[in-house]
Amino acid sequence: MREQVILTVKEQQRLVVLTEMDARRITGQEAAQLMGLSLRHTRRLLAAYRQQGVAAVAHGNRGRAAARRTPAAMRDQVLLLARTIYLDYNDQHFSEELAAQHGLVLSRSTVRRLRREAGLGSPRHRRRPQHRSRRARYPQAGMLLQVDGSNHDWLEGRGPRLTLLAAIDDATNEVPYALFREQEDAAGYFLLLRQIAASHGLPLALYADRHTIFQSPAAATLAQQLRGEVPQSQFGRLLAELSIQLIAARSPQAKGRVERLFGTLQDRLVKALRQANASSDTEANAVLLQFLPAFNARFTVPAAQPDSQYRPWPATLPAEDVLCFKHDRTVANDNTISFHGVTLHIPAGPDRISYAKARVQVRQYLDGRVGICYHHQILTIIQTQSVGPLRVGLLGAIHQVVEPALPDPDPQPTEAVDKPSQQPRKPAADHPWRRPLNPERAARQQHKGDISIEQLG
Repeated sequence: MREQVILTVKEQQRLVVLTEMDARRITGQEAAQLMGLSLRHTRRLLAAYRQQGVAAVAHGNRGRAAARRTPAAMRDQVLLLARTIYLDYNDQHFSEELAAQHGLVLSRSTVRRLRREAGLGSPRHRRRPQHRSRRARYPQAGMLLQVDGSNHDWLEGRGPRLTLLAAIDDATNEVPYALFREQEDAAGYFLLLRQIAASHGLPLALYADRHTIFQSPAAATLAQQLRGEVPQSQFGRLLAELSIQLIAARSPQAKGRVERLFGTLQDRLVKALRQANASSDTEANAVLLQFLPAFNARFTVPAAQPDSQYRPWPATLPAEDVLCFKHDRTVANDNTISFHGVTLHIPAGPDRISYAKARVQVRQYLDGRVGICYHHQILTIIQTQSVGPLRVGLLGAIHQVVEPALPDPDPQPTEAVDKPSQQPRKPAADHPWRRPLNPERAARQQHKGDISIEQLG
């Protein structure tokens, strides 16, 4: 029984060339040139062909198990993990978790091949890519940060639905800070910018959407138009005071870097929260702080230019005077102002006793305090019953303000004291109130009255 040898197309072509060379119809140099081999290796193949026949042309490793083949025990373990706890992990994330948690170092292509051979597809379904012209990255870190919020079931039903506020550096893909909030609000972006300024510095520009948190929807008044001013939101005012440029995106694709970040976090961060069994925003923020360093180490890329453009906080600008919500109010005649349905009393200041008709500024601080300021001078601070800046929205915290009590009046005597009754005082006959405004006219009227009396007599 003859041995059956299977040859590829390339090996069949070599067999034809070797047959022609063995029959001396072509020279060895011509055969080497046709097969793309050296003359020495061509002569080696001819010698093997004369001894073994067609089998000499086939590759020697054909039919043998690969030396670097994944062991069967490891393959079974990977497939078991892929079908159980890592069922919804993508191939790249799954290969990283195998190395970090189980000590199984396999490439992404190997993990993908094993899963596809077992009939396990990727849990992420990618849309067909569209042709777009990608904007070049900014050359230095700190030149541009993209910010946005992502409302998602981050806790997978174990707790409330949360919104993740995050920023990503356009030059390096680094996430300088992120935090969970109950909803996307201006207070959350205040906290986000405060932490970025403390850890990295102030960026030159922020890239955000056209949400009312960043841009005020109010139309400019006539006075603002004459002064050349544009209505600003609270966060827009904060950026202006810190000399940070706000760039408003006109489409989600324009800020695609932060959009893709949320796509990655909704895949990886959800698993980290699941492993930690987080069920509240406080626990989720604690997991997030531990998650970000490893995430940045994995996805951060070097900037085109090494120098950073993050700026230090201005030394002449107190952080507490900027990182707060500011509202203008006019003081009533009784030295009170109305703020979110609550009447706030203003005590007498060192420079003036009454602030009636004065324009004051109400400041809501991130820790829940409410202050009243006049000409950059704090008149009073009111403590609110806040339960922490990560839970209570500042716009709602004012409803917890307890109206300060007025100073107690002088104590009344315990025994009743008889006081003389005060009769209304009558002015004298020559009092200015009794004098006529026009004496000559009064004299003529009096003269006419005297004549008429005499005639009656």
